[in-house]
Amino acid sequence: MTACLPDCSDGELAALALGGRQAAYGELVRRHQGWVHRLVRSHVGNRDEALDVTQASFVAAFAALNRYDAARPFPVWMSRIVINKCHDWRRRRAVRNFFSHALALGEAEHVVDEAPLPDQAIGAEQQLAEAMKAIAALPASLKDTLVLRTIDEKSEAETAEILGISCKRSR
Repeated sequence: MTACLPDCSDGELAALALGGRQAAYGELVRRHQGWVHRLVRSHVGNRDEALDVTQASFVAAFAALNRYDAARPFPVWMSRIVINKCHDWRRRRAVRNFFSHALALGEAEHVVDEAPLPDQAIGAEQQLAEAMKAIAALPASLKDTLVLRTIDEKSEAETAEILGISCKRSR
C-alpha cells in the first residue's frame, strides 16, 4: 500500500502503523498533537509537564493501537487515553507532594507519638465508665442539671430555661 499519508483516514493510518509503517503513526501524531496538547495543558497547567503527558499519551496510544476500532473517530478514542494519562499524572503528583512534606527516616525517629499508652487509655476508659455509672445513678433533677452544665456546657440561665426552673443568683 503506497498511499499518500496526509490523504489517509485515521483508520487507514492506524492500520498502516500496525503493519509496521512508522511514518503512518507519525502522521497520526502530527495530525492530532495540537488538540491533544491543549487538552493535556488544560488538565495539567504546567507547559513542561503537559509536554511530558502529551508524549506519554501518544506512547500509550501506540501501545494500544491494536485495540483502536477504525469505525470510531480517532479523537474520541485518543481523548480517553489522554484523560487517563492526565489522571495518572495527577495521582503521581499527589504522591510526590505527600512525600515532599514527609520527614527523612532519621528525623522521624524523634517524632513524639502523643497517643496515650494502652494502659493509660484503658484506665481512662474505666474512669469514664465509672463516672457514667455514677451519673446514671443520680436522681433525674440532679442528673439533668449536671449533664446540661458540665457536658453540654450550658450557662446557668440556659440550664434553668431548659429545665423550666428559676435561676437563683447569690448576691
